[in-house]
Amino acid sequence: MNTNNTANLQHDETVKHKVAEALLSIDAVSLSPNDPFTWASGLKSPIYCDNRLIVSHPEVRKFISKNLIKLIQENFPEVEVIAGTATAGIPHASWVSAVLEKPMVYVRSSPKKHGRGNMIEGIIKPGQKVVIVEDLISTGGSSLTCADALKEAGAEVIGVAAIFSYDLPIAAENFGKAGLHYATLSNYPALLETALSKNIISEEERVALTEWNKDPSSWGK
Repeated sequence: MNTNNTANLQHDETVKHKVAEALLSIDAVSLSPNDPFTWASGLKSPIYCDNRLIVSHPEVRKFISKNLIKLIQENFPEVEVIAGTATAGIPHASWVSAVLEKPMVYVRSSPKKHGRGNMIEGIIKPGQKVVIVEDLISTGGSSLTCADALKEAGAEVIGVAAIFSYDLPIAAENFGKAGLHYATLSNYPALLETALSKNIISEEERVALTEWNKDPSSWGK
């Protein structure tokens, strides 16, 4: 397992830029440094990433799945079960688990309010080594909620594999406190580099976007 909290594919450094380019090409990522978005948390952000759009683009979907599989094989080779976060991580977990021929489960953000009240759908056996598949990482909250549920069910959560990370300092801090490793296909710096090279943003905008990444809470104040 990679001993760093964050890791990109080591065999091909261009992957993170290719993934960023793919996300930009399908409008999964929107950059708006002059008119920021408001996240559900209330945080003002010049970026919004909606990786749910990947499922509607077969070539991008195939490319992402192939590299998620490589990411998991390189960083978490001992994986026994793939867990998708509901809802955005479920399709990617499904494709990955099918190719790797591993069992899959998915984890809700909270227990179901009817029936058995399950938070985990599927079968988890005590001691099984699980990798969580996420569409993106912002603060890491959804991944860690998922990990806690799996641990309560007796699983050994060995890491998180995600398509994209906002690369926020709070995420590294939260994962560090939880003692959980994560690996991503692409990240915020790679996205800005790619957007700049494609003339989607100017150098001035890149600087402003980089400043937001250092201290998101101060943005828009």
